Formats: sequence, C-alpha cells, structure tokens
Amino acid sequence: MERLPETHFDGPDYQPELDFSRLTGQIKRIFMLMSDREWRTLAEIASATHAPSPSVSAQLRHLRKPRFGAHTVERRRRGNAGRGLYEYRLLPKTR
Repeated sequence: MERLPETHFDGPDYQPELDFSRLTGQIKRIFMLMSDREWRTLAEIASATHAPSPSVSAQLRHLRKPRFGAHTVERRRRGNAGRGLYEYRLLPKTR
C-alpha cells in the first residue's frame, strides 16, 4: 500500500498548533480508506472516517496536489444524473 507523504497544510486560517494533528489524522484516514480504489460518495467517506463531508471534499482536493502525493481522484455521477450525487475513487500514485 502506498504511503501518504508528510503533510504540510497552509492557508489564512491555518494554525499549526490547533490544526496540524486534526488535519493530518483526517487526511490519513481518508487516504487509507480510499486506497482500496472503491467508489464512494462524500457522505460514505465521511461516515467511515468520522470527518465532516466538507472536510472530506477538501482532503480529496489536497490529495491531488503534488505536496500531498499528486494522486488521481476520479469523480462520476451516481444514479439518476439529475440528483447531482457524485462518487469518488482514489487511484494512489505509485512511486
């Protein structure tokens, strides 16, 4: 299984002493879950990792960035296209 590189978050509201442990744990849980390459909705990922859906969405975006491994995150519609429900799949980058 691929390892997640050391994480380094940033942003105007990011305070390492308050956020580093929480965000690092969150992205690692999401990465570990999604490393099986299965399709899941944000709600399914949130439920399995105990992370809020907006945070799951943000962490999936992070996983696409070079500093977080430049992994491929695919997205597709699930079910009735008019519902606007998407599911995601992580394809971990091999090193």
